[in-house]
Parts: sequence; structure tokens; C-alpha cells
Amino acid sequence: MSKYMQLTVTVHPYYPGDLEGAYPKLERHISRLDPDLAKRNPSLYELVGQLDQLLYHFEGTPLREVLLSHREKLQKLNKNIKENIAEWKLAQADRLLYDLEDVFGEIEEELG
Repeated sequence: MSKYMQLTVTVHPYYPGDLEGAYPKLERHISRLDPDLAKRNPSLYELVGQLDQLLYHFEGTPLREVLLSHREKLQKLNKNIKENIAEWKLAQADRLLYDLEDVFGEIEEELG
């Protein structure tokens, strides 16, 4: 590592338009419960990174129940993605991001 510079890897959302375009039910629930979060157009990776905060904040809502049912899988994916990014195994991290999208596809289907 350089003495005064550091390389970083970031995950940015790349939705067709925004979160609402890719996951309209999820976005609708989030915007009702936390409009500021919805306006930031967070990546799925960012949402999973703050999953416990979201579960607390969305207490008593259908979104919380659906997220809670996928919590273990989401946290495991998040941990593995972070580890792969830290080890510069970016192709593997990218494959895991696809898996994360699959879980959010399931979440989208379960939301009313």
C-alpha cells in the first residue's frame, strides 16, 4: 500500500432508472417508512449493510417480516462479499452480488 494513497472498491447501484425501476414494491415500502433512504437510491449491498438498523426501524411492518425471513442469507452474502472485496477477489464478489440480487428478487415477490 502506498504511504499516502489507498485503493478502494465501492459498490454503486446500477438500476434501470432507480431502485423503484428494479424493485417497485421494495421501494414503495421503503419510501413510506423512510423517505430519505429511498431518495438516496441505495444499492442492495448498502441496504444489507444496514440490515439490523432497518429491521429495528421497520418494526411492526410487513417489510420487516419479509426481510427478517431472509436475514441469515442476506448477512452471509454480505459477509462473503466484504471478504472477497477485501481480498481483491472481485470476480467472486461480483458473482455474490448476483446472488444478492436473486434474494432481493424473492423479497420483491413476497412484498404486497
